[in-house]
Amino acid sequence: MEQTLVSPAAAAFFGIPGYLLFSLIPLVGIGAFAYIIGKRLSPLLKGEPDPRINEVPERIVKFLKFGMLQWRQPRYLFAGVLHILLFAGFLVLSLGSISLVIIGIRDGFVLPGLGGRAGVVYSVFKDFAATIVLIVAITAAIRRGVFKPKRYDVPSRYGDKDHTGEAVLVLLLIAALVTCDMLFEGSRAAAQSQAGALHHLLVPVTGSWVAAQLFSSLSPTLLQKIHLGSYFLHEVVFFSFLCLLPFGKHFHVITSLPNVFLTKLSKGRIKPVRWGVTDDELDGLESLGVKKLEDFSWKHMLDFYSCVDCGRCSDNCPANAVGRPLSPRFISIKCRDYAFNRYPLFGDGGNQDERLIGTVLHEDEIWSCTTCGACEEECPVLIEYIDKIVDLRRGMVDEGMVPQSLQKPLGALEKRGNPWGKLEKKRADWTKEAEFAANYPVKVFDGQQQADTLYFVDSITSYDDRMQEIGRATARVLTAAGIDFGILGADERDSGNEVLRFGEETLYQTLKAHNMEVIKETGVRQIVTADPHAFNALKNDYQGLPPVEHISQTIMKSLSSGRIRFSAVEDPAKVYTFHDPCYLGRHNELYDDPRGVLDAIPGLRKVEMDRCRDRSFCCGGGGLMLFFEPEEEQRMGVLRVKMAQEAGANVIVTACPFCMVNIEDAIKVSGLEGTMEVIDLVELADRHLSVT
Repeated sequence: MEQTLVSPAAAAFFGIPGYLLFSLIPLVGIGAFAYIIGKRLSPLLKGEPDPRINEVPERIVKFLKFGMLQWRQPRYLFAGVLHILLFAGFLVLSLGSISLVIIGIRDGFVLPGLGGRAGVVYSVFKDFAATIVLIVAITAAIRRGVFKPKRYDVPSRYGDKDHTGEAVLVLLLIAALVTCDMLFEGSRAAAQSQAGALHHLLVPVTGSWVAAQLFSSLSPTLLQKIHLGSYFLHEVVFFSFLCLLPFGKHFHVITSLPNVFLTKLSKGRIKPVRWGVTDDELDGLESLGVKKLEDFSWKHMLDFYSCVDCGRCSDNCPANAVGRPLSPRFISIKCRDYAFNRYPLFGDGGNQDERLIGTVLHEDEIWSCTTCGACEEECPVLIEYIDKIVDLRRGMVDEGMVPQSLQKPLGALEKRGNPWGKLEKKRADWTKEAEFAANYPVKVFDGQQQADTLYFVDSITSYDDRMQEIGRATARVLTAAGIDFGILGADERDSGNEVLRFGEETLYQTLKAHNMEVIKETGVRQIVTADPHAFNALKNDYQGLPPVEHISQTIMKSLSSGRIRFSAVEDPAKVYTFHDPCYLGRHNELYDDPRGVLDAIPGLRKVEMDRCRDRSFCCGGGGLMLFFEPEEEQRMGVLRVKMAQEAGANVIVTACPFCMVNIEDAIKVSGLEGTMEVIDLVELADRHLSVT
């Protein structure tokens, strides 16, 4: 390619040789960036340990899927497409940006592998990428600054946390960067055309081509000024942009890809109180949970920096939807801003209050979370919220900061092993209902009885009169499937799924240790439960137990093997919809088996709600949430019932006793008794068992 204009490295700027100036700008820019990053990462060095460099192949797969392919972005289609185009454009332009920096130092520099034909091909792709990035940046700036989707709103209780100005500024800087590149390339191409010299191919409609057309009649002197001026401006904007990133929400440009690679690999499981400390050693710890910033693990601090402030988490948070004082988005933003203030670029930030609760975060905010996982399922950079919430609750419990409404059920769990405080010996009373007992005698493991399968009932099904019907239906289905099973009866304690997630670590360890001991003593080879909360605890939080199944899995296996069959639906006029329980769906990814049970009933009409499968909307009733008395504008269950009604269903099928309680109550509150009903999946299966 013939050179007709003086290159930046060979020119002089303000009397300074170009190569010297353009060596100084990167040196200052990279030095400042390194200093800022060092300061920003300093709190991570003081955070708690968190082993994340394990199972590297799985991490690479997740990195490629969620990081490089931006897998979750299209869940919000328009914004997602914009982001994917911007990200892809940056990847293509990165080589050109590196090359452009070095061109100012070394005249005629070409990156290895980009000479000759390969360089021509890359230049074409780069021109297209720059044009797309410019269009996307302007579109996104208008969308964010003018139209501003509702999920970007900042409620008054969060103060001055609106990042619209920052977002628009960064988008304009991106537009300025690619515009400078287009002016640089276009002016060179125009000069070469005037001189009849060869130049690299500029594809029509790209920005560089448009610039070349506009500049075609300009004098060589003016083209030279545009060429050098656009280069100088590009370098200043580029390194200013780089140093600006760690000052706000756009820190995610740097941290999000590492954050995705270091993501938590297991669903449904809560991190231990402290990595490297066994359950037996908990009593030796001076403090439990998170009380100050440095009590978070270093990875959870990285989460704060990686927040995109896209609002997707809060847009899908059921607590936020019903007006509870919780927005996952602002947990990240507030903690990130606090970290910036506590560890400033200059000084020691020693005047910051160390306590998080009551200053940065608030009790009702943290207790409002149902741990449904909707926020984590939606986050495009895989930020972990539930473990942070649980750690903060552990800290509050350790300080005696437990909501009044939860103190009684927690006390009852400690004393009786269930939140109602009912006698242990009454756990198996649901099996003694006269008609049921006469036809379906249930084994109780007492040292004498033996069986292959344990049916783990858990507290709500054992003690709640309505939920006991789920227990009896489960027993009938297991019997019909020819499964030899028994229950623990008085020896069973609450699974502790919510006790753990409400931060009562010591009580949870006691419940878990008791249940594990009595389960192992039975010698069973598998465990079945109809309660997703118990399913999650036994499968993910306990260790060393036999395989655990939810009853929906058991039913599907029995259908496939022909051990059970279903008769036709009782009322063909009814329309059914399945409500995915959080601890069955999002936490354990069981979506198909429950729907398979419905589909196996001949003649059953099924519709899906808009919020279904991994986007299901929490009913708000999981475990101890039945006892919690939050401040909210309306009930989550009421919203869920309305969603079912809008889908055209008049029967809601769920597979969780807690969902059953909340949805039944929501139907009454909504005035839909008689027009809407709810039934548990195992009850529906039991009702349609074909007797042969």
